[in-house]
Amino acid sequence: MADWHVLNAREGRWRERGPRGRVKELVEDDDEQVGVNLFVLEPGQSMSMYHWEADQEGFFVLSGEALLIVEDEERPLRQWDYFHCPAPVPHTIVGAGSGPSAILAIGAREHQAGPDWGGYPYSEVAMKHDASAEEATTKAEAAYARFPDSEPTEYQDGWLP
Repeated sequence: MADWHVLNAREGRWRERGPRGRVKELVEDDDEQVGVNLFVLEPGQSMSMYHWEADQEGFFVLSGEALLIVEDEERPLRQWDYFHCPAPVPHTIVGAGSGPSAILAIGAREHQAGPDWGGYPYSEVAMKHDASAEEATTKAEAAYARFPDSEPTEYQDGWLP
């Protein structure tokens, strides 16, 4: 029988990712069919490097404002906007506005392991926001090489509305 759980986003471990914001894994087991993460981004912080995946993803803005970069175009996002991202559409999200944004990210995990998971194309548009790999790659280590490793941290008041 599968393990189920209830998790409060304000409790337990978060990951501090420096210039890439904070993240709370709501489904911590990578063997699950669906990944669910809660991101808190300050203005200018990118959720990820511009990338595409072999599985679909979805992003729901719970609070604040963000900038979606999709297929080398910028599109503003505001509270209650949902971005459906089918495979293999290149994208990333950057915090915008005057305060933090909270974004729920949901992604299928059917193809996440192995060489055909996706990739990090170079994007001038994303690079304007420090959100592109310096050159196209399929390796996360190369795409994120210029950023510090994430660190475990506890929730701080004010991150979430």
